[in-house]
Amino acid sequence: MNKLKNDPDIFGKALTAFFETGDEEDIIVHSPDFDDDVIPVPYLFRRYKEMPKLEQKALQLCRGKVLDVGCGAGSHSLYLQEERKLQVTAIDTSAGAIDICLKRGIKDARNIAFDKLSEEKFDTILLLMNGTGIVGKMKFLDNFFKQLRNLLAEDGQVIIDSSDLIYLFDADEDGGVWVDSSKGYYGELTYSLSYKSETSARFDWLYLDFDSLSLAASKNGFDCAKIYEGEHYDYLARLTIKN
Repeated sequence: MNKLKNDPDIFGKALTAFFETGDEEDIIVHSPDFDDDVIPVPYLFRRYKEMPKLEQKALQLCRGKVLDVGCGAGSHSLYLQEERKLQVTAIDTSAGAIDICLKRGIKDARNIAFDKLSEEKFDTILLLMNGTGIVGKMKFLDNFFKQLRNLLAEDGQVIIDSSDLIYLFDADEDGGVWVDSSKGYYGELTYSLSYKSETSARFDWLYLDFDSLSLAASKNGFDCAKIYEGEHYDYLARLTIKN
């Protein structure tokens, strides 16, 4: 599985600057396939009432011991810990992000990649803000599901979201869309991030349509159910190990 190489630690520096000084300068997202986009840093500190319905639904579904993967500033973990009174482990590959999580009061926040965790079991594994992204490429899906199985407790669940990028392609008069499969899966993207004067290395990021997620889940011994569908090709899914 792909993990973001945080050298420099773009997210960590941006989160720290906002948390400590109120600096709201955006993180800039670069892709060879699209125009630059921005991540407003204050949004990463949003409260539950400011979250999209998809995220609110996901947090309500969490139960038991929760692993929050790619926790960022820890907004999801903080809600689960303080409002839902759940035991939460928040992980991120950004050391700066984890430092902010700890300063915000998250009791168990760790600077570790998802695929490096072992010998622990969780009742809920939470992957939000395009949770399939960390897989990187389709070819790593089997490894991803293997790690999910390693970390799930008996009767555990995975709550994960993503988006179907098919909307980026022009439909013909019959509503069909032609995608050049020779270029690989259309949801495999490459990004880099910049903040102030620093730019990260490029990294792979996977947007996965629901049917492809469901197919990969079934192949790896998981059931997959769509829990919520957003207004713009985004969805929330629940994965459980088949009996």
